[in-house]
Amino acid sequence: MSYTEWKDKTAEFKKIDVRGIQANFFQGLKKQAMQLPAGSGLEIVQSFEPIPLYEVMEDLGYEVHTEKAGDTEYHAFFYRAAVKQEEKDIPMRPAALTNMPLIDEKLGNIAVNFWDLTWNDNNRYLPYEMRLLLSLTNAVGAGRMRQATRELVKAYIHGLDSRALDDVFELLAWNQGIGYFSSEIGPSTLFAAYKSIKNMEKQGKERIEICETLKEKFGEKNPDVKV
Repeated sequence: MSYTEWKDKTAEFKKIDVRGIQANFFQGLKKQAMQLPAGSGLEIVQSFEPIPLYEVMEDLGYEVHTEKAGDTEYHAFFYRAAVKQEEKDIPMRPAALTNMPLIDEKLGNIAVNFWDLTWNDNNRYLPYEMRLLLSLTNAVGAGRMRQATRELVKAYIHGLDSRALDDVFELLAWNQGIGYFSSEIGPSTLFAAYKSIKNMEKQGKERIEICETLKEKFGEKNPDVKV
């Protein structure tokens, strides 16, 4: 369907203004979206274009139309054309981007478009998993274990073979040194997530079970991982 076919229904949509919200509101918003029947919708008001929501909502059967009401005011209308189950498991949306408008609302819009260009643009050459691993290693080099853990979890859930992680940690030991690896990487949440994957694989656990465990133990509920 096109927007013109459901635009008259937008006045009935539940309106949710998330501008200025510092907590990660995504899971609550997604829960509401999953419960709505076909033919209904949500209107999300944000100080930047809510690009990170698009893929998830479309995967649930929503169509989207966004209007810019001002330099720092966007209204995204999500219409549920069909009730669909999630086809993709997209863990850890970039909730930290919502911190940017607290500094400057225009900065929020710049940040989300930079994120979209980096991770979603079709002109990117390297495969998504490779870019996640590069981001992981860069984060370790900068001492950002929180970010590194998130990239590892996303890469594995996206389908990365754990043997690639073996190579990554071997290279980290080589480049960072055994001492740094032992004192900083070994005790980290990052390495704990890696060990969980390897141990569960040795136990013969199914990949779907391993992914669920990763989301539970190393997802947003973990204070050493959430942003």
